[in-house]
Amino acid sequence: MIQANNIHKTYGELEVLKGVDVQINKGEIISIVGASGAGKTTLLQILGTLDKADKSADLSLKINNTEVATLSDKELAKFRNQHIGFIFQFHQLLPEFTALENVCIPAFIKKTPVEQAKKRALELLTFLGLSHRSDHKPSELSGGEQQRVAVARALINNPSIVFADEPSGNLDSESAERLHKLFFELRDTFGQTFVIVTHNEELAAMADRKLTMIDGNFR
Repeated sequence: MIQANNIHKTYGELEVLKGVDVQINKGEIISIVGASGAGKTTLLQILGTLDKADKSADLSLKINNTEVATLSDKELAKFRNQHIGFIFQFHQLLPEFTALENVCIPAFIKKTPVEQAKKRALELLTFLGLSHRSDHKPSELSGGEQQRVAVARALINNPSIVFADEPSGNLDSESAERLHKLFFELRDTFGQTFVIVTHNEELAAMADRKLTMIDGNFR
C-alpha cells in the first residue's frame, strides 16, 4: 500500500525528517506517536502528497504501486483526489455549505455527476448517523457531528488510504471515543488503510501497529 524510503525534509537549517523508512500494508490501521516537533505531521503531509520530501538519489514514495515522488503537480493533485482521504484536527468544513454539500466537494472535483455524488454522500452520512443533519450547515452541528461530516468527506471518493492528523484532538472524550471506534468500523466495512497521527494514547494503542517518532525518525 505505502512504501517510503529515505524521506528527508529540511526547512532552512532545521532537519525535520532524517531518512525515514516505513511500509504500511493494505487494510492496516497505523498510529504515529511522539513528542511535539518530532516530525509526525510533516511525515503525514509527505506521505499524503500534501508536501514533498527533499530530493535525494534513493528517495522513493510508492502508494498503490505508483511512484508519486516523480509525478507532476497536476498528476499529483489528480492522484490525491482519487486515492487519498484526509481528516484533520479541525474539520475544515466550508461554513457556507450544508453537511451534504461539504461531503460532495471532493466528488465534484473528481467530476462525479451531481446526483451520483449526492447519493453517495447521503449513504455515507446515513452510515455515520447523520442523515437527519444533511441539510444543516457546520455552525448548526456539534463538534462530533462536524468531525463525522469531515470523515464522510474523506471517504466520498472511496480512497484506498485515509490520513488523519490528530482527528480527535478537538473533541470531548465521549465524541473522541466514538470517532476512534468508527475508524475500525470503517476499515472493516470499506477496507481502507488508516494512518493516524495522535497524542491520544488510547487511540494509538488500538491500532494494528504503533510507530514512535523521535527526533525525525522512527525508533
